[in-house]
Amino acid sequence: MSPHRQLTAPGTSMAVVRAGEKDLDVLSRVIADAFHDLAPSQWLIPDPQARRQLFPGYFRLYLEHALTSGTVYTTPDRTAAALWIPSGQDALEGYDTRLAGVTSPWTSRFVAFDAALDRHHPAEVPYRHLAILAVHPDQQGQGIGTALLHAGHWTLDDEGVAAYLEASSPRSRHLYLAHGYADHGPPIQLPGGPPMHPMWRSPYIRTGRSDRAQDRRYGSGG
Repeated sequence: MSPHRQLTAPGTSMAVVRAGEKDLDVLSRVIADAFHDLAPSQWLIPDPQARRQLFPGYFRLYLEHALTSGTVYTTPDRTAAALWIPSGQDALEGYDTRLAGVTSPWTSRFVAFDAALDRHHPAEVPYRHLAILAVHPDQQGQGIGTALLHAGHWTLDDEGVAAYLEASSPRSRHLYLAHGYADHGPPIQLPGGPPMHPMWRSPYIRTGRSDRAQDRRYGSGG
């Protein structure tokens, strides 16, 4: 799918498109606004004003990585983003230096955050990492996130590839459970901070009569 081609996410009536480099600035801001009040965000940068100032630059690094190595789905009006990155992809060139440049003086917390999540990434089988799913606060509750999620799942199921993510709260964990995810081991505890919930979704096999999950369920810890 080209960056300008629209599709309708399976199970929804909403259009989904692929993002491109021209969307970096607007989607960085959308993600920053959507994640501003999350518990992990408050742990990363306790000062709300500094968080609002620095987050767009931080999430731009995520977007650049996903655009280079994976896929970014968005909406025609650029009010949401889903970042899918294949397992085994190296970080952006110069990531450590760039991270320090956009997160100082809280860089040590971002380094600890990365390390905590990296330690729990599955290593046994390939997967796509849903690094970010964000909807602008003004657009939440309208099914936009579900549409982006379904678009990603449709592609993964075609390829027979699993999905992995870290839910940022018990509420988001329950939402992902409703979309076919299962717990992947115990929560990830940020040092002196809130837990993250690693989750796994096995691909579905679409048949002529019905869809079914693959018999092999990998890593469902609950």
